Amino acid sequence: MRKEDTVKLISAEGFEFVIDKEAAMVSQTIRNMLTSPGSFAEAQHGEVTFPEISTTILEKVCQYFYWSLQYAKGKETEFQIEPELTLELMMAANYLHT
Repeated sequence: MRKEDTVKLISAEGFEFVIDKEAAMVSQTIRNMLTSPGSFAEAQHGEVTFPEISTTILEKVCQYFYWSLQYAKGKETEFQIEPELTLELMMAANYLHT
């Protein structure tokens, strides 16, 4: 996979998730950062840092991106969310417009 086909998402703790750009585009916020005209550093480097999103939550968000792509293609499976992650995950989803 080519570098321009991936995006690096970086959590508050500095953990890096390299995911398919198509999956990252599930998030309207990330899509805007990567495709809007202007000079967003994120678009130039293919990296987005989330200083307010923990590694655990960002990992779950990345899993959701891939699940969402599969769901859009007609594969209906359940997306499991641990109860203790619910509040933080809802806040991240609100920020990311997913």
